[in-house]
Amino acid sequence: RHSVYYDYGASIRIDYLQQNGITPEYLRENNLGPIIFREECLFKREIKPTDKVTIDLELIRSSRNSARWSIRHHIFKNGDTLSALLTVDGAWIDTVKRKLTIPPPAASESFQQMPRGEGFEWG
Repeated sequence: RHSVYYDYGASIRIDYLQQNGITPEYLRENNLGPIIFREECLFKREIKPTDKVTIDLELIRSSRNSARWSIRHHIFKNGDTLSALLTVDGAWIDTVKRKLTIPPPAASESFQQMPRGEGFEWG
């Protein structure tokens, strides 16, 4: 089931945000939410139910104010076999106005602490 690769990416992004103070409560209080414009997966190797899966995340592009960004995930099985590369382009939306927005400074700072990928660029 190929959609599980996308689920892995979404799960680690949510975990990262919550561990860095961008909790569901914070998002609600600030009328803020992440949105995805594009999500692309390059499949390299099959993952079986018995495989141990690890996944990372790295920021590969960001506007200086964190309003728009791109994240890449490397999905490995059994420690060292690259199974997929997942790339996501996204932004922040004001959940009341339903318009793209610049995140509050605390969210921007937290987001900018994400590990940076090779070839990171400001965009």
